[in-house]
Amino acid sequence: MATLTPNPSYSLSLRLKIPNKTGMLARITQAIAEAGGNLGDFELISRSRHDLVRVLHVDASSEAHAEDIIAAVKTVEDIEILEICDRTFKIHEGGKISVESKLELHNQDDLAMAYTPGVGRVCVEIAEHPDRVFDLTIKGNTVAIVTDGSAVLGLGNLGPAAALPVMEGKALLFKKFAGLDAFPICLDTQDTDAIVTAVKQLAPVFGGVNLEDISAPRCFEIEARLRQELDIPVFHDDQHGTAIVTLAALINALKLVNKSLTQVKVVINGAGAAGVAIAKLLQKAGATAIVLCDSKGILSTSRDDLNPQKLEFAIAASGTLADAMVGADIFLGVSAPGVVSVEMVASMAPDPIVFAMANPIPEIQPELVAGKVAVMATGRSDYPNQINNVLAFPGVLRGALDCRAQEITPSMYLEAAYAIAALVSPHQIDREHIIPSVFDERVAAAVASAVKHAARVDGVARK
Repeated sequence: MATLTPNPSYSLSLRLKIPNKTGMLARITQAIAEAGGNLGDFELISRSRHDLVRVLHVDASSEAHAEDIIAAVKTVEDIEILEICDRTFKIHEGGKISVESKLELHNQDDLAMAYTPGVGRVCVEIAEHPDRVFDLTIKGNTVAIVTDGSAVLGLGNLGPAAALPVMEGKALLFKKFAGLDAFPICLDTQDTDAIVTAVKQLAPVFGGVNLEDISAPRCFEIEARLRQELDIPVFHDDQHGTAIVTLAALINALKLVNKSLTQVKVVINGAGAAGVAIAKLLQKAGATAIVLCDSKGILSTSRDDLNPQKLEFAIAASGTLADAMVGADIFLGVSAPGVVSVEMVASMAPDPIVFAMANPIPEIQPELVAGKVAVMATGRSDYPNQINNVLAFPGVLRGALDCRAQEITPSMYLEAAYAIAALVSPHQIDREHIIPSVFDERVAAAVASAVKHAARVDGVARK
């Protein structure tokens, strides 16, 4: 496996006291470089005739690599390390979100209107006209981010407390990219019935629900039941956010190789929440030849270990992932690190498209197939063509809440994908630019608009 690239996930801040002599900074940066670190910003804090204090930001590729970098810096003579800070942990201290009042209470009159006795009139209004809750409370702009901590990122069953940093991050992204107020709901149960009951009991506060990091196959049942039993939109980002962004990127990648989705052979490795949702959305978009694989190989009708979600995509053929990839036009990986070899990619059809989206280590490192694929995408921010769900979920929920959708439909997913793809114009598309930047301010608005239109066509919009 190729050496991992240093990235901000393992970013250090080193506060150093350095002799005020020519060449000292160069010696430090050389030590960092020789240890494989990537030097970012550095800042001069203070200077005297004898010494100076600098803060250096350095990216590593792992915790062990960070220790190696620190050890290398310590070997530079005459410097003193004053402080070592893990920048990722630093930004999480105290949490990443907060609740703030929209009103300033200046006097007794303000208090009487915002709280008792004036608030009683508003309560009665909502009791008599239930839809007014969307206008007169936070409900119309608020999303519940619900998890049980059973499938946190690619880390596994870490439980609800360990899932909280991810849910906080999700809330931050909803606010940043769509102006939605979102709050983490980390449930201390992994019982399907209990989760459904808890979300139903919390629903009066929220205009929508975003399910997150719930293991398959339970996530399918939880989503289906909540969709049936709630009258607010329920969105499972691990399924549908991934599927939307994958399809958007694939639409533009196919333009580069002049192939049609209706004619290509698609191999998807990973038959959990994301893999199944991708397969379903590709089918809706016109794909006809999809081979879905899990850790045991092709989902074959000859197997007796397939759950209902997998069985839906079972085919007569059987074999390994390597067998499935022979002659394939597209490989989509939502599975595990390093499961694809250079030889497997070489067996694909001419101009292959490879989306290796396992995080943080993809199914195959892009460096290994440079020049051997027409288009390469990963889930990482340090390579081109990052397949990042933040391109989808803020706009999807923004659009759904704006039109007070009762549910989110497959057509809404499809239109969201088309909207994202369309933001990269034909003359901008190239092998390293098939998807907009997550910081493109047009994305959430374009997705929201597409979702609202689809909701009205499907008859699920109430506004």
